[in-house]
Amino acid sequence: MAIENIENVLFDDIAPGMRYQRTHAVTPNDFALFAMLGGQQEEEGRERVPAIGAFIALTSSTVNFFPGNGSILSSHGLKSHGWIEEGDVLNIELSVQEKRPATREVVLHGQCSNQRGEVLMSGPLVVIAPIEKRVSVQTEPPQLTLRQHRVFAELQAKAAQLSPIPTAVIHPCDRESLLGAVDAAEAGLITPILVGPEAKIRAVAEKEGIAIGPYRIVNTEHSVAAAEKAVELARTGEAEALMKGSLHTDEMMRAVMASGTGLRAGRRVSHVFVMDVPAYERPLLVTDAAINIAPTLEDKIDITQNAINLSHVLGNTNPKVAILSAMETVSSKMPSTLDAALLCKMADRGQISGGVLDGPLAFDNAISMTAAKTKKIVSPVAGQADILVVPDIEAGNMLAKQMSYFAGADSAGIVLGARVPIVLTSRADDAKVRLASCAVMALVAHHQRS
Repeated sequence: MAIENIENVLFDDIAPGMRYQRTHAVTPNDFALFAMLGGQQEEEGRERVPAIGAFIALTSSTVNFFPGNGSILSSHGLKSHGWIEEGDVLNIELSVQEKRPATREVVLHGQCSNQRGEVLMSGPLVVIAPIEKRVSVQTEPPQLTLRQHRVFAELQAKAAQLSPIPTAVIHPCDRESLLGAVDAAEAGLITPILVGPEAKIRAVAEKEGIAIGPYRIVNTEHSVAAAEKAVELARTGEAEALMKGSLHTDEMMRAVMASGTGLRAGRRVSHVFVMDVPAYERPLLVTDAAINIAPTLEDKIDITQNAINLSHVLGNTNPKVAILSAMETVSSKMPSTLDAALLCKMADRGQISGGVLDGPLAFDNAISMTAAKTKKIVSPVAGQADILVVPDIEAGNMLAKQMSYFAGADSAGIVLGARVPIVLTSRADDAKVRLASCAVMALVAHHQRS
């Protein structure tokens, strides 16, 4: 049932003996948050968390109902008496014990019990009560939110239902690149063909304890030869995808783009970061952050179309595309704003299809509805972009890495526009990133088959 127009209770209106009660069903999301706050234990195959782990989230949301808007939780002496499991229904009770007029503090007794009546947590809480009347609108008692990574788990599960993709792994001569290929194989995403100096590959496998017995090795002299051989395998159809190992990107891309022997397909090759950003409610594609250094307008047409096509493969049939610049208005002094405006007009004329484009947009109003409203931007894309097309490689590379290192984003990297999809990750990326990238690549490769 909807709860609307919830009035706070002012300090002067609070009296000893007043009580407040609400229930809260523990969801998987709640359980993960409680575990992060208070630890976790497994006993007889059942996971549980100490009740005190629920304190901060539960009581903080409860005081927003009683005394209500404007309350401040000052201190507490709660103690844990039991454990919480996923699916429990918690009963939270607050009762007024004492008022302190000099400080506007209200001493509450708090108690939390489960559906079996077992007291899990109890003790005093001190709250500074509000002095101004306010009304809050709530649709339901607040549910706790801990945004977790989920995008790549879903994509990997989808890709694992399909047949593995024969993939030439180029020069997997360090732990992360070799382990990433083997993990992807064990997850059912790829059938790896390890291309590189066989002695080095086997030495890494032996040192790191990585089992490579089931996998074919194509011996080459060095990394450049490995890239050339992998491209040859793709041209002959033995491999349906490439995966970068421990070599420089330009070494691999030189073989991919070689005239006559490479994998050109008539469209500009570009890189896309698929990102799962905890603070953002949807998967986010960033392009181009690794291949095209200073793309021209013509380059950006293909870069944008490649990203839209990938978005379709990942399940978004009409992605919102933000063409980024440092400002939202078109200015001849900033060429990226002119490119953005022209790309949008090209989309209107059908030269770019399959998505909704808008630009120029600054980063803040591309991903934040609040920022867009503040700047009075009326747009079907602003605040809810699925794809960010950056003006150049420097902006894209820094943006993607900032989201990874500062915002805790998970990412996958893939090159599109060649005859086969290419998993392109940084040499600093771990096996988890390589596995996510293989999941995206596998979906693209199966799409190309059909």
